Amino acid sequence: MTKGSDRMSEDVDLETPVLIVGGGVAGLTASMLLSSFGIPSVLVNRYPHTSQLPKAHILNQRTMEIFTDIGVAPAVLAQSTPLANLQGVAMYTAFEGDGPAEQYARRIAYADGWGAGNTDPDYLAASSCPTANLPQIRLEPILKAHAESHTLGDIRFGHELLELTQGEHGVSAFIVDNDRETSYRVRAKYLLGADGGRTVANLAGISMADHVQLGHALNAHITADLTPYFDDPEVWIRCVFNPDHPEYLDFGCVLIGIGPNNWGHRSEEWLVSMPLVTDDPAASEPANVAARLGDSLGIRNFNPKIHHVSKWVMDSVLAETFQKNRVFLLGDAAHRHPPTGGLGLNSAVHDAYNLCWKLAAVLQGQAGARLLDTYTTERRPVDAANIHASLNAAIHHLVITQALGLSSSKTSEENWAALRPLVDDTSVDAETKKHAVSQVFAESSNEFRLHNIEFGYSYQSSAVVRDGDLELTELDSARLYQPTTTPGHPLPHAWVEHAGVRIALRTLTHGGYFLLIAGEDGHPWIEAAEKAAARYGVAVRTARVGMGDVDLIDIRFAWLKNRGITPTGAVLVRPDGHVAWRSAAADENPLAALSMAFTQILAITPM
Repeated sequence: MTKGSDRMSEDVDLETPVLIVGGGVAGLTASMLLSSFGIPSVLVNRYPHTSQLPKAHILNQRTMEIFTDIGVAPAVLAQSTPLANLQGVAMYTAFEGDGPAEQYARRIAYADGWGAGNTDPDYLAASSCPTANLPQIRLEPILKAHAESHTLGDIRFGHELLELTQGEHGVSAFIVDNDRETSYRVRAKYLLGADGGRTVANLAGISMADHVQLGHALNAHITADLTPYFDDPEVWIRCVFNPDHPEYLDFGCVLIGIGPNNWGHRSEEWLVSMPLVTDDPAASEPANVAARLGDSLGIRNFNPKIHHVSKWVMDSVLAETFQKNRVFLLGDAAHRHPPTGGLGLNSAVHDAYNLCWKLAAVLQGQAGARLLDTYTTERRPVDAANIHASLNAAIHHLVITQALGLSSSKTSEENWAALRPLVDDTSVDAETKKHAVSQVFAESSNEFRLHNIEFGYSYQSSAVVRDGDLELTELDSARLYQPTTTPGHPLPHAWVEHAGVRIALRTLTHGGYFLLIAGEDGHPWIEAAEKAAARYGVAVRTARVGMGDVDLIDIRFAWLKNRGITPTGAVLVRPDGHVAWRSAAADENPLAALSMAFTQILAITPM
């Protein structure tokens, strides 16, 4: 069959509120969210299967909160790296070689990463959900099965978008079922492009900007027994430097244990990432990859089982807009990141979470179409910041190499001499060199601890009612998340209790609810919120939170510490968990104040 011209069957029309193009993490998350909001959708994916590559694997706290909302978190955590094996990142010397035995297989630096197995107090205070680690080849089948379990989500793998046209009231898409060699036309009110940038952006006329290319890389998914070389189960990302092969020293060889039955240094399978230093197409052939791995790691006659090899470009790109009329871009279709920092997959999930509640509100008649314009306004600056953080982290790898004294321009002997103070405690400058390396590696928290980038971002748009409060003076724009109820920020985490039942406060928005949180004496706000909910036809949960006579007891005083309101004030939270409005104290007319907030947030005419 010739795609797009020799169509071998008659078109079959199908109508749906939302057509999702792409069955990766972004598309499947969008499908599940829309189903949970009561919105039918059709998802088409050009490939007959989910991802065949481990690729992205870090699932940050915000992503796990979203997965908790849509009910898939337990299945993800069941296969994720155990927290005991999810604590840190380390660097090592080559495993074997012809030099002195004491210089091989040595751990030369260590840093906590992504919450240190959920032991970092800042991470515990930020969320009820820990960071998880699950490679895409195992994550996507879980998401797909969960999406397929919803009757409102029609999931079609092996179906490819070839054409789309937009009109005043919707989008028309021409789809081919590649297995059956049949075609049909879908009419949708909105189309979500979650196809990794392959088709939708071009068809919709959305151009890309800010393209930065750092180099070429090679990933390999292997099975190998590396227990003879490691004995530190707490580490989950490892970087190995082998001075015997200076040509591979600039970035080292990164190993990520991916289980599936044992973890840490006992992992049966590994994701390996290395810079690609040659244009030779044969470099990605399994035999050559095995030889390259052996050289990079310092393992003689290394013979791993190689499941898959992929060559890729370490680059970044950002769409000029995430929306063109009724077409929206999510995930890699809207932005691509270097893998450093683990922000790409998580950004895709956060894109879907921002957009889907808005789509549901518009389709259900609760909001005006202008609400959808806030998707680009809110998400594009956040994704741009994520790209910037990923680029900085990638560049910092070179700083680490320099601190170690390693260089591809040096001889093997010179590189080993640079490492000697790190592996020989009797060396005169051992303490000085170790401390210098520790300082630089600690700076790598700009890759391993991007807590404010991945969690503390703020939205600024018409869907947020500013209250005149100044933005926080950030202690560190990337690494330190500071909870606040300033509108636009995520609702601070707090454990609260009612009748002996303990819940995370933020979960009260799950299922597509607005949440009105009042202080201890905020009864008028509760009554006004219930009236406003009835007036505007939106789902609102309400609660007075604090100490004393309240609906929810602030059992650890986390809410009192961060709430930013008096006992007579209130905070309104959107379904995506971001603060939409607040009043520090009582108001003479709380219903009018809340009505004004809802009309602005939902882009509707005041009643």
